[in-house]
Amino acid sequence: MNYLSPSILAADFCKLGEQINETRNAGAQYIHIDVMDGVFVPSISFGMPIVSSVRPSTDAFLDVHMMVIQPERYVEEFAKCGADSITIHVEACDCIEETLQKIKALGVKAGISLNPATPVSEVLPYMNMVDMVLVMTVNPGFGGQKYIPECTDKIREVRAYINEHNLDVDLEIDGGVNLDNLQMNLDAGANVIVAGSAVFNGNITEKTKAFLQIMQEEN
Repeated sequence: MNYLSPSILAADFCKLGEQINETRNAGAQYIHIDVMDGVFVPSISFGMPIVSSVRPSTDAFLDVHMMVIQPERYVEEFAKCGADSITIHVEACDCIEETLQKIKALGVKAGISLNPATPVSEVLPYMNMVDMVLVMTVNPGFGGQKYIPECTDKIREVRAYINEHNLDVDLEIDGGVNLDNLQMNLDAGANVIVAGSAVFNGNITEKTKAFLQIMQEEN
């Protein structure tokens, strides 16, 4: 099953609830929430208050992506705020196994993410513990970046591992995804597509539906 996860990092925060509802009403199943701490990545975004504010206003699956060091400090709070999934970075956590177990114990889906420069081998030890692997297709920290073509092979590698081991694990991609490269990424094996600027810049309804038309052809 393919899922579209529009990233609110690219939304107009004066109209956040309205824009979330617009993309949801157009068919988007997920909402992607990028949490940045200014340490693991250069930029600072938002935290628990955004999740707790968004949760009552939508039935979308809240896909929380923690680009922070020592994410174990915050997973319980994000779960309480209403996150449906929490993804941590393999590069940013010293107790990955324990943190993934904690996320699952909180009744939330657990994800593991890797940056473009990180080899796939770094996440393989945790594949039996997660519900999703997030392959970053740009260097994390800023929206609107161009897709890094070399990441396509990494998507294929992760998908091959999932299929070979018959794992019930989603494969998410985040960064520079647009209507021009979407099919390539679906063909490589991604099934959860994060799109920020490509959804929220312009006519949100039209852009959401354009993504979903391509994605639903693959389901």
